[in-house]
Amino acid sequence: MPFASAGCNPGLEKTREAAWEWAEAEGLILSVPARRKMIRTRPELWISLIFPKASQHHLDLFCQWLFWAFLVDDEFDDGPAGRDPLMCEAAITRLVDVFDGAEPRGPMEQALAGLRERTCRDRSPQWNRQFRRDTAAWLWTYYAEAVERAAGQVPSRSDFVKHRRDSVAMQPFLDLHEITAGIDLPDSARSLPAYIALRNAVTDHSGLCNDICSFEKEAALGYEHNAVRLIQRDRGSTLQEAVDEAGIQLARIAERVVRAEKELIEEIDAAGIGSTTRAALERCVQDYRSLVRGDFDYHARAERYTRPDLVELDGRNSMSQYFAA
Repeated sequence: MPFASAGCNPGLEKTREAAWEWAEAEGLILSVPARRKMIRTRPELWISLIFPKASQHHLDLFCQWLFWAFLVDDEFDDGPAGRDPLMCEAAITRLVDVFDGAEPRGPMEQALAGLRERTCRDRSPQWNRQFRRDTAAWLWTYYAEAVERAAGQVPSRSDFVKHRRDSVAMQPFLDLHEITAGIDLPDSARSLPAYIALRNAVTDHSGLCNDICSFEKEAALGYEHNAVRLIQRDRGSTLQEAVDEAGIQLARIAERVVRAEKELIEEIDAAGIGSTTRAALERCVQDYRSLVRGDFDYHARAERYTRPDLVELDGRNSMSQYFAA
């Protein structure tokens, strides 16, 4: 890990309390295993490491997004909703429709509608387009995985890299970074090849780091959409050999971050980008390094990843109460 830590936001404990109070107020009643899993997940830790200088207001809002996203992730990764393509399609369609303004039904949809309103109402059209695209793309990856499971298929490693870029859900949080950074990139800046490459490298690092740390837990659940598992299948290697190769790939992705930073500065100069947009892009370059480091540190600290022995196989069917109808 070549990037220095920017530390942890001092508002961590306040944002943890705010997240659980928000969930209760939204009627998000977690089953006993789901509650235990969320406590081990510690969304407040990730958000505080990723956004170490965010205001308490932004930290609370972003943590509530993450709390909701982890609920969705657990529903579709671990529960039956992710193993029935028809149930999954109906649930994802509803969530995307609610994000687009449809009337919410049930606590998960109501929570999403509230988060969207609080987040998007003061943002520019171009930011809202980007955030909507990234959020919907993440949600639809659960349907893709449900269909592949039902068909008995696993993706190729190259296809999985593209899939994981959306499924790890880092892209929406890179959008949220603009809020706490006080920036709003124009579409021209978002279209710079090096900016796209930088976002992809940050996202790829998070996805592979997550897969390395999640492998044992996901193997116990029979979950095949994991880079380490795909390396192991593809190479016919041992688990340790697959983990070692994934670690080498992780280091190379960090090198891609550095290369994309350099190329972005060159493209800013070549495009004659003005001072305001230049400053916004430079802020991304500055903050993305600590974001990568914060994500890396989180995976080494949260019991969701450090204690695969705590996976509760018997609790899986109780996790899909929100999407069973």
